[in-house]
Amino acid sequence: MRQDWNTYFIEIAKQVATRATCDRKSVGAVIVRDNQILSTGYNGSIRGTLHCDEVGHMFDNDHCVRTVHAEVNAICQAARNGICIEGAKLYTNTFPCWNCFKMIANSGIKEVYCGDAYRASDVVYEAALEAGITLYVRD
Repeated sequence: MRQDWNTYFIEIAKQVATRATCDRKSVGAVIVRDNQILSTGYNGSIRGTLHCDEVGHMFDNDHCVRTVHAEVNAICQAARNGICIEGAKLYTNTFPCWNCFKMIANSGIKEVYCGDAYRASDVVYEAALEAGITLYVRD
């Protein structure tokens, strides 16, 4: 049986997550418009620097800060390539953190599909509602 588009793109986000270089959480993100992939990203270090899986984690308040989150990397990849993501959808295998959500909102993405509710935040839900961004969470 053929998958629906949302399942298809969530599965692609899960596959993108296999490239992640921080073993604390493997996250992948896919930005899509009109059922076409515009950009992808996974959590990994700043471009050109060493990754967690090479030199270990860099902690601040029990969070690995060496890592750039998947959602931010997907947005940055689109920007580097001159791809407009205004009005696009973002698919990720996990719920976006507050900082990622702020980037998602300011980039013009209008729908976010999450593969799970890992660390789901009421703050993100409230901000999404206020900003007119639709959040879908699969569990």
